[in-house]
Amino acid sequence: MPTHPLDNATHSALTGPHARFAERRGNALRYPADISPLMALPDDPETKDWTDLAALAGARLSLTGPVLEPPDGWTVEARIPLLQFVDDGIAAASDEEAVRLGEADVPEILELVELTKPGPFLKRTIEMGTYLGIRRDGRLVAMAGERLHAPGWTEISAVCSDPAYRGHGLGTRLLLAVAAGIRDRGETPFLHVLESNVDAVRLYERLGFRLRLRTNIVIAAQP
Repeated sequence: MPTHPLDNATHSALTGPHARFAERRGNALRYPADISPLMALPDDPETKDWTDLAALAGARLSLTGPVLEPPDGWTVEARIPLLQFVDDGIAAASDEEAVRLGEADVPEILELVELTKPGPFLKRTIEMGTYLGIRRDGRLVAMAGERLHAPGWTEISAVCSDPAYRGHGLGTRLLLAVAAGIRDRGETPFLHVLESNVDAVRLYERLGFRLRLRTNIVIAAQP
């Protein structure tokens, strides 16, 4: 059974530091739909927990963590291999060019996300943690920020750069700056990456992240 807060990181966040965001039905949890699509079941979910999550989030669920086979009446549509990395000595450092992004920056953030596809970023995702950006000629060209907050841990997410500025190291600089802020709070950075994203995996390993967990994104649906 999972014993580490990152074994079921979304559940750890929604029952811990991010409890203020939690929408709950029984033991099923999810973030508000305009913050994040992330949802969670307990470590050993019962049939009722799946039913409750479907009532919260719909008949098609996307889950990470220690998800076993869904109960009868559910079909697994896909299992997408996902890797979890943790800080193992990265050279975290603040960046003088990085600026804190806020609510007023969300329209520009959404444009950058649409251009770069780093993963889901919605109207209120910025409320999940600190987001930093780099501007060139007044335009946002790179960003990185915080997503899941489990006890003692904070996830780095939404690391992306405008294609016109790739190869300049901006995303890496912002990742390390976000990591520095996490460490300053006495927490440890972690992140998730699709196993298929070989370039990102190599970068994270080179920066000093250590593979902690191999898991899956499980997409399950009711007919």
